[in-house]
Amino acid sequence: MNDTARTIASDGFVIEPEDRRAIEHERDHYEQPQAACIEALKIVQRRHGWVPDAAIPAIAEVLGVGPADVEGVATFYSLIFRQPVGRHVILVCDSSSCFLNDYEELRDALSAELGIGFGQTTADGRFTLLPVCCLGACDRGPALMIDDCTYGPVAPGDVADLLEGFA
Repeated sequence: MNDTARTIASDGFVIEPEDRRAIEHERDHYEQPQAACIEALKIVQRRHGWVPDAAIPAIAEVLGVGPADVEGVATFYSLIFRQPVGRHVILVCDSSSCFLNDYEELRDALSAELGIGFGQTTADGRFTLLPVCCLGACDRGPALMIDDCTYGPVAPGDVADLLEGFA
């Protein structure tokens, strides 16, 4: 298959030529193609907002690995979303450090402000709220990440103003 062809899985999922080239580029950086799984999954997620089940065999085909190899990475890596998410994903750190620094109050303030709990998306599709086991911001707990930006410490009273900046 030439590099401008679209990769189409048996169930119709399409990897666009630009994404295919990007995945091949990542694959070619490694001795073992499995090592490019995370980046390949991120490439698909950037285009679609999440990684549907149907994308797994298509990614595997581009990488030249088995679908189980890709599936194993996709289900292990917590920043690969396997169902649709909102335009902005809020990850709330629930590590020991954040837990000891009022994580529960922050979680409750977010839930109250958004009207959703963990694993849910606001009705307008703006936010998805998820827990994460560690953001590496132990010195700034309680911490959260919205998209690619980490915030902390975040007090419950800061939540409304913080969310206001995300349209």
